[in-house]
Amino acid sequence: MKAQTKETQDLMTPEKALQELKNGNERFVQKKQLSRDLMQQVGETSTGQFPFATVLSCIDSRVSSELIFDQGIGDIFSVRIAGNFVNEDILGSMEFASKLAGTKLILVLGHTACGAVKGACDHARLGNLTALINKIEPAVAAVKEPQEEGLRNSSNSDFVNEVAAQNVRMTVDNIRSQSEVLKTMEDEGAIQIVGGMYDIKTGQVHIY
Repeated sequence: MKAQTKETQDLMTPEKALQELKNGNERFVQKKQLSRDLMQQVGETSTGQFPFATVLSCIDSRVSSELIFDQGIGDIFSVRIAGNFVNEDILGSMEFASKLAGTKLILVLGHTACGAVKGACDHARLGNLTALINKIEPAVAAVKEPQEEGLRNSSNSDFVNEVAAQNVRMTVDNIRSQSEVLKTMEDEGAIQIVGGMYDIKTGQVHIY
């Protein structure tokens, strides 16, 4: 399996890019990953990179985008931060990836049993982690059920996962509202911006 080239990137559409990630995740789940010579891909990408997608995901050690989507070196830009939200630096990275480096898809990927989301559900406070959790707490407030305070915490896995999904949806909206560059590209059909959730028990990704 060869690395992406300028030619293959140019032929990629947003729809094809999304389907390639879906196909890769299906291969991962079915244990049918493609055979790759990674050192060959190192050589092939030494003079340039032409990834087809940008994935914003959590730092969780169980959620490696390259692995769960069965991708190789030079295939995707991987942006990682606890809680998979956006800030100015991440938006700038996405604008570079899409406008200058030519990726056709932005995927915001949350996951079940997310520790950062659990912290937000519990309104945890700890050093610099406090500022990070503050950015996820709007998703907690946006999930209206259950209303009982005793069920709106990290001990309720269903609530945690619904907040994680809501956080993904809000992050997708924030990308569109906070980046005129990316919003314009999406409006023109040059890219797609989508969200998804990774199930840490099954290995499956569900795209919204």
